[in-house]
Amino acid sequence: MNFYSIRDLRTETKSICDHIQSAGEAVITNNGKPTVLMLDISEDNFEEVLRAVRQAKAMISFNAMRKIAEDNGFMSEEEIEAEIQAAREERRSKT
Repeated sequence: MNFYSIRDLRTETKSICDHIQSAGEAVITNNGKPTVLMLDISEDNFEEVLRAVRQAKAMISFNAMRKIAEDNGFMSEEEIEAEIQAAREERRSKT
C-alpha cells in the first residue's frame, strides 16, 4: 500500500488516481499520520463498496465503545443508548 501526503495529493492528483486504479488503494497522510483511505471503485460496485466501508466503520465504533465499557465497567442500557445517539448525531453533522 502506498502512502501520499496531502501535498502530494494537491500536486500529483492524476498520478495518485492512476496508481489507485491499478493498486486498488492508497493512504493519504496529514502531518505524517494516516487520515484518508482512498479505494478504487467502479460504477458497478460503488454501492457494495460504500456499504462495506460503512459496515466496517460501524464495527470499529462498536468495538471502541465496547472497549470503553470494559475499561470503565459495564454501561447501563441508558448509557449505551446515549452513546449510540451521540454517534448518530456526529455522523449526521459530518454529512
